[in-house]
Formats: sequence, structure tokens, C-alpha cells
Amino acid sequence: MTYDKYDVAVIGAGHAGCEAALACARLGLKTIVFTVSVESIAMMPCNPNIGGTSKGHLVREVDALGGEMGKNIDKTFIQSKMLNTSKGPAVHSLRAQADKRNYTAAMRHTMENTDNLVIRQDEIVEILVEEYTDEIAGNPNSQKKHVTGVRSKAGSIYPCDCAIICTGVYLKARCITGEVSTYSGPNGLPAANGLSQSLIDLGIEIRRFKTGTPARIDKRSIDFSKMEEQFGDEKIVPFSFTNKSEDIARDQVSCWLTYTNEKTHEIIRDNIDRSPLFSGVIEGVGPRYCPSIEDKVMRFAEKDRHQVFIEPEGLDTNEMYLSGMSSSLPEDVQYRMYRSVPGLENAIIVRNAYAIEYDCINAVQLKHTLEFKDIDGLFSAGQSNGSSGYEEAAAQGIIAGINAAMKLKGEEPLVLDRSDAYIGVLIDDLVTKETQEPYRMMTSRAEYRLLLRQDNADLRLYEQGHRVGLLPRERYDAVLQKKNDIEKEIERLENTFVGTSPEVQEFLKDNDSTELTTGVSLAELVRRPELDYYKIAIIDKNRPGLPEDVCEQVSIEIKYSGYISRQIQQVEQFKKLEKKLIPEDIDYMQVPSLRIEARQKLIRFRPASIGQASRISGVSPADINVLVVYLNSQR
Repeated sequence: MTYDKYDVAVIGAGHAGCEAALACARLGLKTIVFTVSVESIAMMPCNPNIGGTSKGHLVREVDALGGEMGKNIDKTFIQSKMLNTSKGPAVHSLRAQADKRNYTAAMRHTMENTDNLVIRQDEIVEILVEEYTDEIAGNPNSQKKHVTGVRSKAGSIYPCDCAIICTGVYLKARCITGEVSTYSGPNGLPAANGLSQSLIDLGIEIRRFKTGTPARIDKRSIDFSKMEEQFGDEKIVPFSFTNKSEDIARDQVSCWLTYTNEKTHEIIRDNIDRSPLFSGVIEGVGPRYCPSIEDKVMRFAEKDRHQVFIEPEGLDTNEMYLSGMSSSLPEDVQYRMYRSVPGLENAIIVRNAYAIEYDCINAVQLKHTLEFKDIDGLFSAGQSNGSSGYEEAAAQGIIAGINAAMKLKGEEPLVLDRSDAYIGVLIDDLVTKETQEPYRMMTSRAEYRLLLRQDNADLRLYEQGHRVGLLPRERYDAVLQKKNDIEKEIERLENTFVGTSPEVQEFLKDNDSTELTTGVSLAELVRRPELDYYKIAIIDKNRPGLPEDVCEQVSIEIKYSGYISRQIQQVEQFKKLEKKLIPEDIDYMQVPSLRIEARQKLIRFRPASIGQASRISGVSPADINVLVVYLNSQR
């Protein structure tokens, strides 16, 4: 059966698929999204939270562009916490514990009530393409492919102009617990076994990656008296810029902290030969920065304990998630291992821990728009690109969705670079650096992280969100007003001076700050390490009443102005390289003095700019200089 034509077909309705489908539909495209089960829309098969270190930045950026993840977690969180508050604002990261069932239900409700969007429970097994001559390549015999539709397992054909692969961990998925392997997706859902071969037939390079999840424990079997209680923040900071703290304030549940011990580690070491990770049963490459407990014990033998956070999966369930103890050990070993942990001596397992391995693509085959270089109209986003995490998936999903829409509308694509957003860092790393393991976002990956804070995501990205059409006019105007208020307040502080009056000197003395010998601006006082914008309010007699988010930006911008200015200069240098574009039809074999390795890497990656070329492993600064000289001579 052949259905009516759609503009975009999204394959998968996880966190990437939801953002991609919503972006396309909201931008007016007739969109269909496929899922192996409608019950799995925006499912959280692993950790029941959104955000965390650097991941909170991604969620804020998705929201600033007009995405849904931030709004959805604000509706459904059961605990919220700002991480790294003892450090500088660049690494502050919001993290919220979700009610898993409610999170999925809320996102499904949004999807089902979005115009232009159709949800279809079906498995897609083939991407349909036609070939055409690529005139840009300068070779009349050069053939490229473009998407014409997708075919389901039942043989139904859905014609479309663009398709977005958002298959997560479902492609040829295999769940493994000890000696037991089940060819299924997470939580026992069906695997998607047909699409991998279609991608291979299209010439797409496939990889085998692995991730894992811990056991779920019955809350009634846990002794919380042996654990440390972990509370949420008293003042809730929303993920979405559309919400205020008071809008989403609610009672929060507690999480709990306990630790493994030497007995736990001994049980693991004694049974390591039964671990699929170490016996060779698991073929896929696992994530370096989210290792299983057996990985931790074997790799960090000097550590006598590891943290285990006990987290509720929701308000209406007794299932508790054991964060920090993912495993693929056999069931009997899991019981002994978990019961050796203080507070879990009588633990009853509801769901066993397991590893899952799956097919994904090598993301270097993609442009920065997340469209395949050699297949026109085919995009890919999320864990199918070799990343890990719900937040990384959502970030890629919204970019793929936006760019599919921009392509079909004939408009300029949205490409965020490394100085624009964490999303830019994420995508650039995936398409340029050829990660050999599931990619996890970290603040250390962002060179300009003082500029790319989570608190200013709206100020950084409102122009792009509005330009593509996802950010409504009222939100755009609100950000413009906020920006204006910040600039005016900073200017006022720079030009408001205080002298050596008794009141000022007393204030400085009370705050262990050096007394004045001459007049200084209020901004200079804010820059003192022991003072800030909020503290000096007592001597700032003409301070206007401003919203909290404006005050936060004023405080940060003044306090770190020297460092921010330095990073802005670095960004200007970075932008110069990014603006030096490389022609698509360049023949690297004709570039004299270019090393063989550099030629091979440049031919394979086909970088769009000198900046991207400079980040390819195996391309040296000398190679870049040669390339720049050659391009200048050609111009």
C-alpha cells in the first residue's frame, strides 16, 4: 500500500524523534513519526532524570530555540537541583528527577495535539532513494542519491521529501544479562531489525555500540536509615525560559546516597569471568564516561568505594533506580552484589540490570546540518549518531528537524558553531572527530564555556530560534526587553560612583572588603571577589526593580567581564577560520605539499571550512597553512 505523500518522515519517537517531529510540524510541514510502540514515545529506559553537568546547558539551548524538552521536564519533575553551585557560573548545571511515566505521557499528549503531525506505530525497514547527477561536483558522471520515501515492515510505502533517522538504541538491539541474551529493545520492546541493512545498502557506515542500565529495586525492600538523604533545591530554577520559579514550585521527593564497599568489589572480581563485558559476549563499544560497576571496579582498583544514588522512578511506583551501578552481570551475581551495599541488604529486584548493544552510524558521514553528505534529504539525530543521553539526542533532534524544514522551504540552514552553543560543540565533535565510543557532552569539551552558560542560552540563541520560525514573536520580544534591561543596568552601574562616606566604609568593613580612599563605580565594587551585585544593593540607592533573571545576568557580566572579554577575542579569531570556506568540488590530490595522511583525512571528511579542517585528527597546522595558501592562490 502507498500512502499520501508527507514532507518529512521521522523514524523513531524517542527524545531526538520528538524534537525533530515537533520542529517540522510546527514549521508547517506535513510530518509523520514512526515508533515501534506508541507507549515508548519519549521513554526514559535508563536514568529517570533530565539535565546534569553540561546536559542542562543542552536542554536550555533546545528550549531557547523553541523545543519541548525543557517545558516537559518542568511539568513532570519530582526533584530539581542546581549542580556545581560552589564553582563558577560556567559549570552550573540544572538537573531534575522526572516522573518517568508522566514525562512520557506529557510528551505524547503534546505530540498528539500538534497540528501537521501524525503518529504511526510501525517499523521502518527501508529508506527509498533515487539517484541523480550532482552538477556541483563538476563531474557529469557523479551520482548522488535523494530520499523519495520510506517502507514499513508490512510493505507499506510512505512517500516523503526528507527522512530523519532517530532510531536510538533500537537498531538490531540485543539486551544482555550474564549468559542470557534477548534480541529486543529496552524494557522488552521490539528491536528494529530491518533498517540496518537498508542503511548498509545505501553505503552508510555502521558501528556497534553498547550502553547499559542498573537494576530497579522495590522501595519497600530498602533500608533508607543506612543512607544519606539528598534533597532538592528550595528555590526551583525552571529549565524552560517560558516558566518562572513560582509557576512550577511543588513538593519534592528525596533521593538517597549510599556506597559500594570492598565486599561488593570482591563479589564482582570473583565473577568477572561471567561478565559479558569481559568474556567477549558483548561486541559493542561502551561509554567511557558512564561505565558499568564492573568496569569501575576493574579500572579503578585503587578505589575502595563508589557512589550509588537511589532515585525514585515516579510518584506512583515503588521502583527505585540505582544510579552508578549499571551492570550486565548474571542475575544471581547481581543479587549478591546489590545486597552487599548498605541499605540494600534485603533488596528485591524488580527489573534486572542489563547491557544493550545496537547499531548506529559513523557520524562523520553527516554535514553540520545533520544531513548525510551523499544522500540528499536524509538526516540523522540522537543515539543513532553514536551519542549517548536524552539531552544530546534532543539537541540533535531539533537541529535535524529545523534543517529538514529549512531545506524544503528553500531557506538558509541552521548551523550552530562551537562559539554559539553547546549544541554546536556536540555536533561539531560528532561530525569531525570520529568518536570511537558513545559520545557524552561535558563542559570541558566547550572551549568558550564562560560565554556558553546555561543561564544565557536565551540571549545567545533567540535570534536563530526566531529566524527559523520556532520562537514566537512574544518570546522574541521578551528576550529583546531582557537584553535591553541588562545593558541599561550594566551601564548605570559603570557610571554610578560612591565615595568614602561612613555608610560605604562601614559596608565594606562588614564584608571584609578594603575601604576606599577615593570614589569608585558600583561596577568596580561588584568585581571585588568578596562582593557581588546583590550584596551592594544596600549602598545602591537608585537601583531599579528588575526581574531575577536580569539581575543574574548583570551580576555575571560585570563580575567576569575581564574573562568574558578575553573569550570574545578568542571567538573572533575562531570565527575567522570558520568563515574561510572550502569549495565542495576541491580536489585535495591537486594541493601541492599536502601530506598523504592529510589528503586522506580531508577527502574522507570533506570539511566545510578551514576551521573544521583544523579540528580533524591527522591534519596538522602545517597542512592547514598549505591549504590556506592553495585556496588563496585559487581565488
